[in-house]
Amino acid sequence: MNRQISLFEEHRLTLDEAINLSLSSLQEYGQRYQHWSVAYSGGKDSSATVTFVAWAIKSGLVHPPQSLTVLYADTRQELPPLQQSAVRLMASLEQDGFRTQIVLPELDNRFYVYMLGRGVPPPKNHFRWCTPRLKVEPMALALSSLREQSQQKLLMLTGVRLGESAARDERISISCSKDSGECGQGWFQVSTSQAVADTLAPLLHWRVCHIYDWLYFDNRHGYHIADIATVYGESDVRTGCIGCNLIGEDITLKQLVRNPQWSSLEPLMEIKPLFRELTKAKWRKRKIEPEQRKDGSYARNVQRLGPLTFAARAYGLERILDIQHRAGVDLINVEEVARIRGLWALNTWPDGWTGDEISGNELINALRITSGNQVVEQPLLVGTSTSIC
Repeated sequence: MNRQISLFEEHRLTLDEAINLSLSSLQEYGQRYQHWSVAYSGGKDSSATVTFVAWAIKSGLVHPPQSLTVLYADTRQELPPLQQSAVRLMASLEQDGFRTQIVLPELDNRFYVYMLGRGVPPPKNHFRWCTPRLKVEPMALALSSLREQSQQKLLMLTGVRLGESAARDERISISCSKDSGECGQGWFQVSTSQAVADTLAPLLHWRVCHIYDWLYFDNRHGYHIADIATVYGESDVRTGCIGCNLIGEDITLKQLVRNPQWSSLEPLMEIKPLFRELTKAKWRKRKIEPEQRKDGSYARNVQRLGPLTFAARAYGLERILDIQHRAGVDLINVEEVARIRGLWALNTWPDGWTGDEISGNELINALRITSGNQVVEQPLLVGTSTSIC
């Protein structure tokens, strides 16, 4: 009996060997489901996944499901070349008979509406509101709708790969042997019978060189996706939203604007510094009293900085509109601008805030919570020259 090739042996898979393993994965698990969906982000891994699956079906290498729906999560924050390439690929998939759907966040949850309209400060790693609102929640709603239409659990295909991050690899190594899934044949996860979908990552074992070969040089799939790899350059970098505030340096955007084809996007480099500016205390509100939890204990984050003031929101909107005009891209459209201004007119603040709080850079007596849940006040020193930016 032939033995399954392991990812952890010395032998390094060629692209054709990786393709054969992925085909085995789709043949094994795909036949258990009549309806498939692909979670498509427009990045290199998800682009390789969706074109691989479409090619496998068109070529008759795997048994086709009753339906395949490609769900493109359009956050409106992707790099313009990736967004444009995704739209073109979706059109090509439609021509080949596959169902496609652009998944957008609800208007009030779109990035700039939520931030500049509602006043929520730019996301940080410990306050990562962007991913659930822009991607996770809209995609979950779209999948639920597909489940209702089909009345059956879906098989959701994703572009997850080993090597993307150490944390993800650890999660995969713990769970990859569950539910008869093997690392060499994708990462298969079974949910409860009431769940919307089970998940399969058929390209889990592909190395980054396989992804680039498939995007750049392999013509068997018949889709124009080489420009996706161009955005990433020759480095194995991961793209995020334009001006992502969760990373130290936007390497992908930096190398993109060095390309003469995309040099007009250089004004987008001003977005990340703008986000840094808007996190400063002078643009935000601050609590002056400690907040109590339901159990009566005090929250440790005393006198915390909170939402953006209306002056900050107006400044941010003006800057973003100027940047998008100079870059020739669509960051905030007319509908979103109108909603932002409408939320201002309604005096909208995030939950737990009224707008009557003090300015974030106002000097006040400091409070702290002791281990015994007592509030201790430290008076402001008279004549201090301390300033809060």
